[in-house]
Amino acid sequence: MNWYVLHTKPRNEKKVEEKLLSMGINAYCPTRSEIRFWSDRKKRIQVPVLPSMVLVNIDAKDMNSVFESSGVIRYMFWLGKKAIVRQNEVDILKKYLKGDYNFVNSKLSDIKVGDNFSLPSFNNERGIVKRISNNNIWIYLKSIGYSVKLSLA
Repeated sequence: MNWYVLHTKPRNEKKVEEKLLSMGINAYCPTRSEIRFWSDRKKRIQVPVLPSMVLVNIDAKDMNSVFESSGVIRYMFWLGKKAIVRQNEVDILKKYLKGDYNFVNSKLSDIKVGDNFSLPSFNNERGIVKRISNNNIWIYLKSIGYSVKLSLA
C-alpha cells in the first residue's frame, strides 16, 4: 500500500481525516500546535501543516472510497500520476512534528542566505537557505517545492 495525497476543501483537513479513519481508511493529517489570540482569551489549537491536504495509506482497488467523505475534492497529481509519498517520508514528518529532531549547528555564523544546506533529519535532503532570523532558519526544498522552518537550538 502507498501513501497518496488528497486535496480537501479549505479548513476541512481534520474533519476529512476523522471521517476516513471512521471508515477504516488509514489517514494522516499532520498538525502543529499554535497559540491563537482573541480579544477575550488565548487558546492552543492544532493547525494542519499541509493546508488542504490529507495523506491516505490505501490499496489501489479502494481508492474511490475516499470520495464518500464530503470534504475530499480529488487526489493530488505529480507529473501526470497520483502523488505518492514514501513511508520513510511520512515517518520523518511524524518524528519531526513530535519534536524528536532538533537542529543544532555550532557554526551558525557561517550560514548565509543562498547557501546550499543539508538536512540530516530529512535523509540529508539538500536545500537552499532562504531566510535566517533570531531562532529560526527557512530552507527551501526544491524536491517538494516547500520551505521548511527549523527552530535553532
